[in-house]
Amino acid sequence: MLNGTRVFITAGASGIGRAYAEAFMDAGARVAVTDRDAQALADFSRQFPDALALEADVTEEADLADAISFAETSFGGLDVICANAGTGGPAGPLETLDAEEWRACIDVNLTGAYLTAKHAIPGLKRQGSGLILFTTSTAGQGGYPNRSPYSAAKWALVGLTKGLAMELGPFGIRVNALAPGAVEGERMERVLAMEAEARGIDPEVIREDYVKGVSMKTWVTAQDIAASALFLASPAAQRISGQVLAVDGHTETLAP
Repeated sequence: MLNGTRVFITAGASGIGRAYAEAFMDAGARVAVTDRDAQALADFSRQFPDALALEADVTEEADLADAISFAETSFGGLDVICANAGTGGPAGPLETLDAEEWRACIDVNLTGAYLTAKHAIPGLKRQGSGLILFTTSTAGQGGYPNRSPYSAAKWALVGLTKGLAMELGPFGIRVNALAPGAVEGERMERVLAMEAEARGIDPEVIREDYVKGVSMKTWVTAQDIAASALFLASPAAQRISGQVLAVDGHTETLAP
């Protein structure tokens, strides 16, 4: 159902973004990914030579403007915009956090999503259709102690989703967000280590806390998130907009 769909993904060379890219390509879509990790991009290009792989930092507006313009020109337009780039930010009580680390977390998670949408919207309006898909988090649906910058940014993405869905609905453009829970992979391992250091406990204790806080007592995979992205991009979801879909096994709490 997605054969020929034109997809643009930020932070698409690894993690959830790469799972998005692989799933969309398997479904017949044409895919462009951006990433600021040159090595990850090179690895992606070697494995997927038919995809576009563009180096870009989502906090740099000129990078995103150029990447989106190049993808639109190459594909003749875009249909799905996955504003996926994110960073875990610092861990610890709010009063101990460095202001620059706060700003960096907000810049990647929130400002990067805004800039991606900003430069994609004109093309989507011209064609009168499209989907903007933000990657938020279950941290944007509940309290997340000792991770306040990350949680604040992900909560803000929910507001951005709702507001943009209202702005863009009259133009035939849908806006939704996926809210992953704890996702297996290297990034979550780094988060475990960071939180364990901030709390002065073993990372395995943190891992157990996450599992205990999920009704299904399991983490999710990047492929679980990508499967939901395919659904939201498909004709089956053509009337779904302004929604936040949690893919998390039902997070009951993020508190230890």
